[in-house]
Amino acid sequence: MNIISFFEKNGMITSFMVIAIIMLISEQISTRILRKKIPGSAIAILIGLILAYYGGVQSGGEKGIADIAFFSGFKLVGGSMFRDFCIVATALGVSFPVIIQAGKAGVISLILGLVVSFVLGVLVGWAFDYHDAESLSTIGAGTLTFIVGPVTGSALGASSDVIALSVATGVVKAIAVTIFTPLIASKIQLNNPHSAMVFGGLMGTTSGVAAGLAATDQKLVPYGALTATFYTGLGCLLCPSVFYLLLKAIL
Repeated sequence: MNIISFFEKNGMITSFMVIAIIMLISEQISTRILRKKIPGSAIAILIGLILAYYGGVQSGGEKGIADIAFFSGFKLVGGSMFRDFCIVATALGVSFPVIIQAGKAGVISLILGLVVSFVLGVLVGWAFDYHDAESLSTIGAGTLTFIVGPVTGSALGASSDVIALSVATGVVKAIAVTIFTPLIASKIQLNNPHSAMVFGGLMGTTSGVAAGLAATDQKLVPYGALTATFYTGLGCLLCPSVFYLLLKAIL
């Protein structure tokens, strides 16, 4: 058995190895080249999207890089089981009583952040000529975070290209929040734990908020990440249910 056959036979192990290499490269690019202005996770997702596109083009298949035998393990690692496990693990790390410490402003910021982002995402989907509730809800959910998008798309049975668009939308948002947070921090008085929690509730993208606050003031990161994480959990709950039903009723 040659080395290629070994990796093809142990697809899951191979996929974890490839992911580790991608994360290592992404973190090095983020730290050494971009000086952490863009988080390593966002770079890793961009690399993953490029590889998925390349794999689909080369194989003519529909599962991206997993259509290539060497990377077949990504069918499992990139599937719904591991994705949902990550969502549950993230949601369990948040305590609702703690979020109340942000006061009414924190709660209002969460509601506004969810609704405004979802509506903007729906408008983006409409501009891309998607007019059905399932696709629009998936793209709107992706505008919340690149995690909520695929969760919603899978729950509603959206097509793979719509789910990919939702992920891309979330990645763009994460990168934008990362870059612009330190630039506007002084103008919006983002300099204390309370404002950091409100900011996390409005923006929602945990990787973008954490990286942006780290570039602003590392002491603010836990507070912004707290509400941003809760934002993701609420998005996974509301987008495939309440928001989808409301949008379907409107359409």
